[in-house]
Amino acid sequence: EIRGIDMAKLSTVQAANTHRVIVFGPPKVGKTQLVGTLASEFKLIWFDLENGYNTLLKLPAQLQERIELIHIPDSKVFPIAVETMLKVFSGNTVQICDEHGKVGCALCKKDNKPYVEFNINNVPDDTIVVIDSLTQYTNSAIANITRNKPDDYKMQCDDWGNLRALVEKLLSCVQSASCSIVCISHEEEVEMEDGRKKIVPVCGSSKSSRNTAKYFDHVVYCEVKNKKHIAGSSTAYSNNILTGSRTDVTLENDEAPSLLTIFKSTGRTVAATPATNALSALKGMVKQNG
Repeated sequence: EIRGIDMAKLSTVQAANTHRVIVFGPPKVGKTQLVGTLASEFKLIWFDLENGYNTLLKLPAQLQERIELIHIPDSKVFPIAVETMLKVFSGNTVQICDEHGKVGCALCKKDNKPYVEFNINNVPDDTIVVIDSLTQYTNSAIANITRNKPDDYKMQCDDWGNLRALVEKLLSCVQSASCSIVCISHEEEVEMEDGRKKIVPVCGSSKSSRNTAKYFDHVVYCEVKNKKHIAGSSTAYSNNILTGSRTDVTLENDEAPSLLTIFKSTGRTVAATPATNALSALKGMVKQNG
């Protein structure tokens, strides 16, 4: 028997208004645009780790106005993404310079260059944080771990352990964040614990990637079938693709898949705005051209 004073019954608990979503799939299947159209109803704070923002420029101007882009110019020779993202999720207020994507950049501070101030704990309800992408975060972590090593260096057991720690640290912060977060990633086929092979979102090593989904409320897979962009989110979407939704959202049943279906599943009322009207026009154009 559990004893307590005024303990909450499950029947009295309200559904969470925030969501953790991961969108994954092969390159060029509409992942970025699918996430970007959330700007019709939400403001987006978009952490661009892999210089993929050009896709967002195809969105209507009204939607672009609702996206704040924080560019993190990560590369093998300057693997800044892992450092910056871990500091972003530390809970402290951080200042990220525009030029290098670095928190507390001494060079930019000295020259009074522009920066953006951000605190993950102060993100309002009408805003979603986007990380694009977990694939690049993984590359950044590997580049940091193998820094100053020869080009043909092969990661050792301790290196893989360090990679797992860096991945789990970020994903744990995403899971426990008080705001809604959407992560974008690519795909990898891995062997699951039951011996079956499945396509899963990339984040860390193959062993880490097969467990990535547990940190998210919704796991969405994007692909192109019969010249049409498809998004699947139910556990029954495909036998060999890891997908699922804790609120039973089935994007594959929608004629024009939209992540708004996930965020509206909490009962949030969606009002018509210039941005939603622009999105409707965009969907109409896609349907006509499809």
